Amino acid sequence: MFSRPATNALRGGFALRTGSTRCISSLGRAKTRPQINFHPRTFHRNQQSRGKASFTRGAKELWTAHPYLVSLAAAAILAGSAGIAYANYLYSTYIIASFHNYPEPVAQKLRRAIYYTNIDLDPKNALKYYKQALEIANDLGMDPFSNEIIGVKIQVSALMENIQNYPKAIQVLEILRNDCLAWEQKFGQLEDHKEKRTRIMKQLVAMSVKLGDLYSNQYVQDHKAAEEKLVWALETSLREKQRRKDPAVLEKEGEWMSDNEMGASMEALAHNYEEQNKHYLATPLFLQALNFKPDKDCHSVILMNNLAISIAQQNTPQSSEIKPPSRAVMVENARSWAQKALDLAAEIEPPIRDEECDVGCAVALHNLGLLSI
Repeated sequence: MFSRPATNALRGGFALRTGSTRCISSLGRAKTRPQINFHPRTFHRNQQSRGKASFTRGAKELWTAHPYLVSLAAAAILAGSAGIAYANYLYSTYIIASFHNYPEPVAQKLRRAIYYTNIDLDPKNALKYYKQALEIANDLGMDPFSNEIIGVKIQVSALMENIQNYPKAIQVLEILRNDCLAWEQKFGQLEDHKEKRTRIMKQLVAMSVKLGDLYSNQYVQDHKAAEEKLVWALETSLREKQRRKDPAVLEKEGEWMSDNEMGASMEALAHNYEEQNKHYLATPLFLQALNFKPDKDCHSVILMNNLAISIAQQNTPQSSEIKPPSRAVMVENARSWAQKALDLAAEIEPPIRDEECDVGCAVALHNLGLLSI
């Protein structure tokens, strides 16, 4: 039999070996434990999910704490985004598209010129860039009588008028008009230039009417020159319209001015005669201009009023072989036209009715009151 100490020693030896066995088995198990592998996509997706959850939670907390400030910030962001989108739309529509007919080097100069004309008025810089645009256009071989180049020169005249340099505005238009007349005389009769001739003749009429307006300006007051240009414009308009009654001419040269444009040239000359107190010449022109208008048109109300005023102030020259009507007849005719203007204004309803009808109605009532005295 073993003694107690020996037994204890043996037990201790067995315990030691058992513990060692356990340690060794534990180490073996640690070596064979499966490792966790993280897939990159799965990890990234988990991170995104956590980020979204964190953002959503933060947004809710911010909304709960400051609802009015969050609403204001959101509105400011939306307004800023809308403003940027609208600015891009304006730039694409009115800045880029307006110059799509010009080569880009010309368009660049014109954009700067327009900026110094319409946005930040600086005539010196505007003229510099207009001049550069025309020079580049000439170097690139653009047609000097195209709508684009003629339009640039007209814009230069408009700039001079805008800064009240009326003599310069007249000079620019006179040079352009003379150049167009020279082209028409030299090339206008060629068969392959018929449509181009029609376009240039329309522009000549418009330029002549504008020159008539500039010459009759209160700062110029050259009524003789104004009358000359307006008479030329009207005679040319009527002559070209008459020519196009021939179907062959109409087919080759295209349509002429519209009735509204024809009436406008007559009205412009009539106003010129009014300013010279030649109401006996203004009256038939107002009447002819009225014939070019539709039956129900607000501008017809204005023309009827002009006709009434012109008749009431009409004074036939003494040298005339035709015996002028009496003053009573003149007043009665004027009153009749003023009443027609009032009746027409009452018949016209929206959407055709516009501000001209309201103004014409008020003027007709005023005229009737004066003619009743």
